[in-house]
Amino acid sequence: MAAKKSSVVRRMDRVVNDFVARCRYFHEPMTRGRARMFVMQHRLNTRQRNSVLKLKVAANCTDWDTRIRIIQACSEEVIADHAHGGGRPHWQILEDLGVRIGMKRAAIQQAQPLPSTQLCWAAWDGLMASKHWLEGIVANTCAERANIPGYGTGLFRKAGWFGLERHRWGKLFKLPDADLDFFELHEQADIEHSNAGWQAVELFAKKLHMEDAVVAACEKNLRVWEHYLNGIAEAGDKLKG
Repeated sequence: MAAKKSSVVRRMDRVVNDFVARCRYFHEPMTRGRARMFVMQHRLNTRQRNSVLKLKVAANCTDWDTRIRIIQACSEEVIADHAHGGGRPHWQILEDLGVRIGMKRAAIQQAQPLPSTQLCWAAWDGLMASKHWLEGIVANTCAERANIPGYGTGLFRKAGWFGLERHRWGKLFKLPDADLDFFELHEQADIEHSNAGWQAVELFAKKLHMEDAVVAACEKNLRVWEHYLNGIAEAGDKLKG
């Protein structure tokens, strides 16, 4: 029998569910332009968040086991994921997916962050580098939480965000699941990564009298994620071809 969730975790789950319900990126059709822009921006974002932003949270973290879990998750994203990615970092797996959908590797590697992406990095820096580490770990993991089945409705609820994307990209580009390993590995890895964040909140929020603070951190960070994803959609709609 599953353990009963604490009230603060239930509140954060509601915040994630609200994010899934309102973010238009999840509910509007996936297009070739949006997919290409996602590859270019999310490759950069994966590297920035996991080599800079999340490590600032780890540096602030006073709980050793939690700190090590953060660093391990970052290593999988930017150095090598032996558990889920065959030894490749996640940004490289996304780059390979971009090539499979017809993008030039050089174009992916030379892409620059959108103004909306740059604004989100600045916002996340404020929400992760200078905040209490428990608020920071919520920032690390709140969007990964949307990859866990159970939020939203329909296919999103059944398979999570990247389960939805695996379906949408497979249909759009006529790719088998084997070629969509970026989404599949995140369906697996993000269960572990986001569980680490949610478990830290479960363990420490009440003890540190930070229940309201971590819920507020979840809300603020998901607003930033919404801006990031909608920026990708708007820029992708302007791509030609």
